[in-house]
Amino acid sequence: MKYLLPILITALFTMGSQAQEDDLLSLLGEEEETVEYVNAAFKTNRVINLHSLESTSAGVLDIKISHRFGTLNRGAYELFGLDNATIRIGGDYGITDQLTIGLGRSSFQKTYDGFVKYKFLRQSTGAKKMPLTAAFFASTALQTMKWQNPDRENYFSSRLYYTFQMIVGRKFSESFSLQLSPTVVHRNLVKTSAESNDVFALAAAGRIKITKRLALNAEYIYVLPDQLLPGFRNSLSVGFDIETGGHVFQLHFTNSTSMIAPGFVAQTVENWGDGGIHFGFNVSRVFTVVKPKFD
Repeated sequence: MKYLLPILITALFTMGSQAQEDDLLSLLGEEEETVEYVNAAFKTNRVINLHSLESTSAGVLDIKISHRFGTLNRGAYELFGLDNATIRIGGDYGITDQLTIGLGRSSFQKTYDGFVKYKFLRQSTGAKKMPLTAAFFASTALQTMKWQNPDRENYFSSRLYYTFQMIVGRKFSESFSLQLSPTVVHRNLVKTSAESNDVFALAAAGRIKITKRLALNAEYIYVLPDQLLPGFRNSLSVGFDIETGGHVFQLHFTNSTSMIAPGFVAQTVENWGDGGIHFGFNVSRVFTVVKPKFD
């Protein structure tokens, strides 16, 4: 008996130690399965005109210069539209990796715009599986052109436009991404009572990666019927992303002149069929304003 008791104590201690070791390994195994978020569904936070699924990283300032020349059907005298230009200059800033704000000014109708975009779902694999990315976008635009009739009583509120959009999409593979964007544009003032103050549309956009630095983008915005006057058209844009280190060049063709939603959703009048196509580009250059902190 005097030998049996030490043997039993030793056996119990060994079994307890083994159980603790197994529990520790089990916990370590669970920690090894981390959440992997899917990135780079699109190269920048714009597809062409539309906002993409992407957000500007926290502490990063993204300066964007967007340019639309005149339409190709203006002929050789105006160098197929190159003699004319509409521009927008703006900056997008990442408050967090999921929250982006931005400001810009367009020569089209001398418009200032500001926006906020919040990514509330992120496509992920691993410990947390999420099949989609989703973001909410809201913007306000202020048109500052001179009043057509300055003698009548004009209101500041008549210059304002609002846009609300849900952006939902998925990166299906390293080469293909797709998103849908239900959209509503509210205009405080319209030209005639035949037009709707609220314009509802559904936008679709996709990206096909061709090489490491080259991708093909396309977007189409379908405006629901009976909201605009005859002559307005749905926006269609096709283009290429070219990455060159710190810059991303987006070269494209579009029938929209404006580069903000109230314009390209509700004021597109050009027709691809008769050469009403603008050649244009977006140039994006990012600057790290606040460096991320690492533990």
